[in-house]
Amino acid sequence: MSNKLDNQPYKLGIDLGGSKIEAVLLDPAGAMVWRERVKTPAQDYRAILKAIQQLSQQAEAVAGQSLALGIGTPGAISARTGLMRNSNTVCINGQNLLHDLQQLLQRPLRIQNDANCFALSEAMDGAAAGYSMVFGVIIGTGTGGGVVWDKKLLSGRHAIGGEWGHNPLPWQQPFDVLRDCYCGKQGCIETFLSGPGFAANALALGYSNRNSRQIVAAAEQVESDACQQLEHYYDQLARALAHVINILDPDAIVLGGGMSNIAGIYTEVPQRLPQYVFSDYVDTPLLAPNYGDSSGVRGAAWLWP
Repeated sequence: MSNKLDNQPYKLGIDLGGSKIEAVLLDPAGAMVWRERVKTPAQDYRAILKAIQQLSQQAEAVAGQSLALGIGTPGAISARTGLMRNSNTVCINGQNLLHDLQQLLQRPLRIQNDANCFALSEAMDGAAAGYSMVFGVIIGTGTGGGVVWDKKLLSGRHAIGGEWGHNPLPWQQPFDVLRDCYCGKQGCIETFLSGPGFAANALALGYSNRNSRQIVAAAEQVESDACQQLEHYYDQLARALAHVINILDPDAIVLGGGMSNIAGIYTEVPQRLPQYVFSDYVDTPLLAPNYGDSSGVRGAAWLWP
């Protein structure tokens, strides 16, 4: 690959994750022309800033020009204080990340929640590229989401658009075990649908102490208890998504995060939606992502038109 890219308007995105910081350079058509990952210095805020600066410099050396930068982060910026909040990379909470990076990098910069970036990526040129209203779902270590309308993010007045994971799981069933959420509430959707939540719910019902991957693997071997736990999960996911459909009625829902790799979701959950959605029929497509765990960083690059 040439170090000069003919001065075209390439897009630079960086995804600040809990374990890695990833940077990509996209060409005008959205093709990835450069990618780099480094380990996140998760306990050191200043080291995180420095790592982002170094990745930006590497990308600009490849592009042969200065670049505007889009960044996806865990958590979001408070519209009132300008400070980061709700991040599981806790050292950035309470920090003025946007200001500090602008001072350090001296270039145009946009920051969005990583779930928003995931939704934007899949709506721009991913699995949901042909749809107008897209709801992007993250079901992994946590549970988040983002809303895109006509390829534009709808982050909302408080920058919490799409944060369905911290609403209560609706239409509770006997197999729903209420647990405290880190947000301070009880019974949040995240405590059921995240990977750790799925495992904790199974354990509370008397199933063996296994993580989510082990339970899914056991269900694939037709172990009866594991199959039952997975049936519970399908119903919980259907109820949580029905809540979104009843409010937003998206044209498509794209699922991301580790739990989205459960193949049965895409056949079993749609069958359960009609009993919960306030409509005479439900044909909302549930889509697997085109770009997997690279969707977030691609969406960060797409923050610039």
